[in-house]
Amino acid sequence: MSSAAREKSLVLMRHAKAEEGVGLPDHDRALAPRGRRDAHAAGRWLADQGLVPDLVICSTAVRTRQTWEQACSGGAHAEFVEYRRSVYLGSTEQVLETLREDGGDTASVMVVGHNPTMAELTSRLCDGAGSTEAHDALSRGFETAGVAVLDYAGEWADLDAGTCHLRRFHLARG
Repeated sequence: MSSAAREKSLVLMRHAKAEEGVGLPDHDRALAPRGRRDAHAAGRWLADQGLVPDLVICSTAVRTRQTWEQACSGGAHAEFVEYRRSVYLGSTEQVLETLREDGGDTASVMVVGHNPTMAELTSRLCDGAGSTEAHDALSRGFETAGVAVLDYAGEWADLDAGTCHLRRFHLARG
């Protein structure tokens, strides 16, 4: 079966709760204690769901790196992890372009990023398609440590608006 024909998974995760970071550059803000607990719980949930991405594309910000580290301590893992400034600085279009370029032949990709980009990207890619329950949960807000699981069948290079289905949306709380 070609990579274009097989079902792929895209997991979009918003970083967990960060400290206020008074006096720190935004990029250097660390996770708050609640954020560490929530990210750990997200990792446990990912492991329980059997969601093991081939590739994690993580923002370079301290809070997103710590979110992924804490998720791993909860049981999440991936084949490869790449840190991309485009996910930190990027608009929805820039993150989408990063996915198109970095996805390659992988069957599953996870992005650990920021809002409003994660919410906008989820909405743009799914355009209402998928689980009604998941869309209802997402409509209440893509809060910190939120995880959207999307299904996609195609080449990553062709990923675009309306090409995915939202399978699940989960808010991790520890």
